[in-house]
Amino acid sequence: PHVRCGKLVVAQDDELAELERVAGLAKGAGATVELVDRAFVAAREPHVRAAAALWSPDTGWLEAEALVRALQADVERHDGVVLVGSPLVGIEPAPDGLIVVTPQERIDAELLIDAAGLYADDVSRLAGGDEFRIYPCRGEYATLTPGASALVHGLVYPVPHASGHGLGTHFTRTLGGEVWLGPTVRYVEDKQDYERDRAPVESFLEPARALVPDITLSDLRLGGTGIRPKLHPPSERFADFLIRRDSRNPRVIHAAGIESPGLTACLAIAEMAAGMV
Repeated sequence: PHVRCGKLVVAQDDELAELERVAGLAKGAGATVELVDRAFVAAREPHVRAAAALWSPDTGWLEAEALVRALQADVERHDGVVLVGSPLVGIEPAPDGLIVVTPQERIDAELLIDAAGLYADDVSRLAGGDEFRIYPCRGEYATLTPGASALVHGLVYPVPHASGHGLGTHFTRTLGGEVWLGPTVRYVEDKQDYERDRAPVESFLEPARALVPDITLSDLRLGGTGIRPKLHPPSERFADFLIRRDSRNPRVIHAAGIESPGLTACLAIAEMAAGMV
């Protein structure tokens, strides 16, 4: 299930130069985008405040769980096996590859693709591979109440500033009709720290009203959280995805540090890894 709803990246009067910079980056990367005026924004999102915006007609939304289920079905249709609830506890060298060890199995492997998300650095260490560090970075969400969800029709983003660590707190309308506001950016020490010291719902009001002034505190509820597997610490701004063969252990290919765009790019990343195989 998916919908190609398009996305608006909206700018206020003092952000127009930054919006043009982002438009140039997007076009340089091959994306179809268009700079649009206030009237265009009002026609699509009448409650959104904007002096201008960047319109991405090809952006959409899909049901992530359904995508994962479909990929699992493809694996099984090609006689692959998906082992759930099987933590990796060891990786041993073997004459023709590796032995992947779980509490229940010892699996002979010619090659290992390390797509372990928050734990990709741990997997690399177990394999005697390259040293790198995954920095867990929590993103928290608020949601609009059902009565306020009509204030946002699609995907509405602020201008991402070069000094930031993400795309900014933005609105996402799901296929089920919910409207999410987020994610925030907060580096944490624990890769499982999803809930400790959650930001209060009041902290979402200012970024919400910066895009949709009609929103009030009573329109907001705390939502879910997620943790990004970043390859750079908070003192640095950006690190690209790590997709390459390990320099120490050629039996390992990394797909590590894959943040949010990795869901959109998952099939392309898989094709790239398959080419390395």
